[in-house]
Amino acid sequence: MSSLWKSWSCLISTLKDSSQSENSEKSCFLKDSRNWTLREAVDKYIDLKRPVLSPTTISRYESVRSHAFQDIMDISLRKLTSNMLQNAINTEINRKPADKRTEFLSPKTVRNNYGLIASTLKRYCPDQNFTVDLPKKARRIRTLPLPEDVYKAVYGTDIELPVLLAMWLSFTMSEIRGLTKSKSIDGDYITIREVLVNVEGVDVRKDLAKEITRNRRHRMPEYIKNLIDQVDGDIIVPYTPSQLYKKLQKALRASDVPLISFHDLRHINASLMAMLQIPDKYAQERGGWKTDHIMKSVYTETFSEERKRVDNVIDDYFMSKLQ
Repeated sequence: MSSLWKSWSCLISTLKDSSQSENSEKSCFLKDSRNWTLREAVDKYIDLKRPVLSPTTISRYESVRSHAFQDIMDISLRKLTSNMLQNAINTEINRKPADKRTEFLSPKTVRNNYGLIASTLKRYCPDQNFTVDLPKKARRIRTLPLPEDVYKAVYGTDIELPVLLAMWLSFTMSEIRGLTKSKSIDGDYITIREVLVNVEGVDVRKDLAKEITRNRRHRMPEYIKNLIDQVDGDIIVPYTPSQLYKKLQKALRASDVPLISFHDLRHINASLMAMLQIPDKYAQERGGWKTDHIMKSVYTETFSEERKRVDNVIDDYFMSKLQ
């Protein structure tokens, strides 16, 4: 009995020593990390995540480190307070973006940028409870042009195929740019096998899309198949993101169609499927959305003519009851 007790005592003592050693190493690590500036901590966090995140995400993180929250980037973690973080967020809300496309950063951009700061602080200051208020997401109220109007604007132009791939098949710009005849086309089917993303002006080809649901397969409409057959070479859409954006804007202006971004073509696709009452399961599969919540809350919008028809139905109902 005495021998057994001694064995148990020895095991418990060993476990305690091991636990104390781990806690001591953790405490020492946290103590050292508190001397880092926020910029140094963000750098270390980016390097830690570099092997598991996409090049575009890493590039965005590096941009945040270089341009966002500059008022606090060189403050040590031990001196950071919730008030400092809140003031930095308030400054970000009024900061003008580098591309100057909008007057100020959108609430969504500020929230996304702060996500990197929050993740960094959670990793290197896990026992510190920072409390901040982020700007609320703004709901965009806008009207998309009808699919037929966009189609008429791009018909016969060099932007027709990429526009239809986005508006008809709901492919993103990076998915469209990643399409090749050798890997993506199989008889009457087109499959997302690669994406081509632009990282700081350099194209990076990746085997997998951002979400596994994006790696999807569609039956090719005959019309789109014929357009692809007319393309010379293996790459189906050999344009840069900037060229696609400018070509679309030019075609829309020429036809007096309201200007939209290239990504808005996916919004048109989602809205069209909703208008045609395509079951959510199939709409979600076609668009490659991870959840139906994203599809409905972010991408599904309204067309002006269809909205007018809906409004007329409701108005006519109430007018008939009031007479």
